[in-house]
Amino acid sequence: MTILDKYILKRYLITFSVMLLLFIPIGIMAHLAEQIGKIQDNEAPLNEVLVYLGNFSIYVGNLLFPIFLFLSVIFFTSKLASNTEIVAILSSGISFGRFLRPYMIGATVIAIFMLFMGMFVVPSASKGFNEFKYKYLKKGREDRVTTNIFNQLNKQDYIYVSSFDPARQIGYNFTFERFKEDNTLDFKMSASNIRWVEKDSLYRLTSYKKRTIRGDAALVETKRRLDTLFTFKIDDLTPVSYVAETKNLLELNQFIADQRLKGASNINSYILVKYKRWALPLSVFILTIIAVGVASIKRRGGMGLNLAFGIVVAFVYIFFDRVFSTLAEQAGLSPITAVVFPNLFFGILAFYVLQKAKR
Repeated sequence: MTILDKYILKRYLITFSVMLLLFIPIGIMAHLAEQIGKIQDNEAPLNEVLVYLGNFSIYVGNLLFPIFLFLSVIFFTSKLASNTEIVAILSSGISFGRFLRPYMIGATVIAIFMLFMGMFVVPSASKGFNEFKYKYLKKGREDRVTTNIFNQLNKQDYIYVSSFDPARQIGYNFTFERFKEDNTLDFKMSASNIRWVEKDSLYRLTSYKKRTIRGDAALVETKRRLDTLFTFKIDDLTPVSYVAETKNLLELNQFIADQRLKGASNINSYILVKYKRWALPLSVFILTIIAVGVASIKRRGGMGLNLAFGIVVAFVYIFFDRVFSTLAEQAGLSPITAVVFPNLFFGILAFYVLQKAKR
């Protein structure tokens, strides 16, 4: 690694780190100022608040990593350009591609760090962040679907409840059906409600009825109350909306496979979370190239003009990401398309900006 590589790489990493250290505390204070009333009204313990703010820093910081990186590269590259350092570097016979190499090394370091964070650290922070949010900040609001819940547990077993109360761990108008290998009904179990009795680790069915098919005959069993066991957990009736965000790479892969088997209607949102974790580090390289291509040219407007352009690009990037994510979750757009298209668009923009900067 040459002196030039070390010089640019040092500026790259230091500026990015300073950007994080400056803006994340500002974000924490702004968020705390907005939510302090709800935190006090719901009497959230101080230790839980402190843990929540730590999780908030990791959760939000991970989402904004590419934007912080983009603005920091524009900032220090604009300073290089305004000091005529880039002109001196290129005039010495170094090609623009060679000048770009330490930026790519820095982007690789940040991308690997983001990949590790996104796969193993951020999921834990996301769980704590969302649990606190729905416990204290959005108290009383449902964090999951609670009506007309249908689940396929495996190839043979199906369950249905008309409504589910997560706080009381109870589902209403419960139905459990098991089919034979030839797809004929083996038995059907129903109850007015199903409740998880935690102290006894069992399920309690009220107004229980079971209809078992034996050839042309049907055996009917009824009870006012039945305590029994099932292979599913009561929370499996309807996972929380943010469940995919709380799982690490290995857990998420298994969770998606299980949800596919169950025929979950919102499977696209889970797959989207998985693809985004892989795509986020890629965006580091794309945004770095755009930032260098824009900021390496000395302009009359100076750094201010470059930063203004960077902010506009950042907002467009976020807009594209949210629009295509919504289309994947609610309109049936393929998750891979929702992830690839924004990066493809900005990848083309990066190629154009880079070619223009070389000229």
